[in-house]
Amino acid sequence: MTIDFSITSTVTPNGRTVFNAQRINSAEAKFNIGGKTRYEGNVGLFNTSVTDGITYKPEDYAAEYGFWAYFIYPTALAESSGSFKCLNTYDRAQFTFSFMQYAAHVPNGDFVNFFKKLLKLPNASEYFPKLVLSNNRILYKTANGSLSPLEDDSSSQALMDYLNPTLNDVENQELICASRFVHWATNDASHRKTQVATAIDMYKENMKSYHKRYGLNNVPANVCQMICDIRHQGRAKSDRIALAINTNGNYDKAFSNLCTIGNTNYQTRINTVRSTIKKLTDLGKFSMKYDADSGEFVKI
Repeated sequence: MTIDFSITSTVTPNGRTVFNAQRINSAEAKFNIGGKTRYEGNVGLFNTSVTDGITYKPEDYAAEYGFWAYFIYPTALAESSGSFKCLNTYDRAQFTFSFMQYAAHVPNGDFVNFFKKLLKLPNASEYFPKLVLSNNRILYKTANGSLSPLEDDSSSQALMDYLNPTLNDVENQELICASRFVHWATNDASHRKTQVATAIDMYKENMKSYHKRYGLNNVPANVCQMICDIRHQGRAKSDRIALAINTNGNYDKAFSNLCTIGNTNYQTRINTVRSTIKKLTDLGKFSMKYDADSGEFVKI
């Protein structure tokens, strides 16, 4: 049975429009979809609220993913404070979701891969009955049963437009899709686990790629994590990173150099990542180094 929502809006005392949803034919309480915001001429939704039980905690996933559960944590806190229902629909990606903020504008990117995994879950048709996964492509099923591709190797624009038709206003389709994602993440542990699995798979592959570029064999986890966070956010290009870690094996200096990259505009984020790494190190969770042969982290 399709999960549908009634959507309402309220205006807060400071003049911000907030959208809420309630599942139809259910005793469930209303929940917050997001607030309306403007960004560089665009209009969309954002939801950065943090709810107990719906936030990423590495210890919840360490039994399955080992050190990787901790390795992604600094970035998760920087991206969303760990919120599994973090949402924005106001920038060029048109739709961004998850505790790691997967963005829909990249073909074969993190959001597309994440959504494909979601569509394999048993309850996917309850949330997105008009979407199907065929030959590992997301397709839209029309009223007459024909299938139309929403993404391929060169573009995810059709998928972006399905999730959020324009950046001119907050549209009903945008609210419906946002409601589905927020409700699904809030109510289904499998959805949240899919967010985590996507993040860890992504960082594992990223580390293999970054090793080829920067030579990260036996490099401590704190240096590797900061590189991953810089690249995930996109606050520097490879040459800048390579220069920062060119310290003849002085990894404390390399880490310090990496912490200066982007500090003019992103000091708050850098502080979050750095302080989280320190806390994990103090807890004995981050004394690891990268082993390029196995593609895993090992104890120092």
